[in-house]
Amino acid sequence: MKINTKIRYGLRTMIEIACCKEPTGILQKDIAKNQNISVKYLDYIISALKLKGLIINSKGRGSGYMLTRPADQITMLDIYTAFEQIVIIECVKNRSFCERATHHCTANNYWKQFHHQIIEILSSKTLEQIIKETSYDCPEICE
Repeated sequence: MKINTKIRYGLRTMIEIACCKEPTGILQKDIAKNQNISVKYLDYIISALKLKGLIINSKGRGSGYMLTRPADQITMLDIYTAFEQIVIIECVKNRSFCERATHHCTANNYWKQFHHQIIEILSSKTLEQIIKETSYDCPEICE
């Protein structure tokens, strides 16, 4: 399983937003600067996080970004699925993908368990825990 750039940058963006304690949030240009992400690529990241309902503009268009809920209520699964679905193998989610999925497949139970374990792992870490574990030095001023 490979974690793509969107997910990696999405997590970095969420950490940056979570660390900002300013009531007006953090501006996109500051996230880009602090995390060394191009503003153009960050547009896509921000858009996906907003669509998933993880972040909002603090005061409408052109303002800073804030989390929609506390960092201890946002899991890595939330961030991951803002960019990708969890698909270990196609037949676990789509039984019509393989004729053996509806009959007896000797490996199907293993793949189902593996799928559930991945979801459990991603669900078990909150954004707050990730920030604490990485010892990220949150910028004092995030405007």
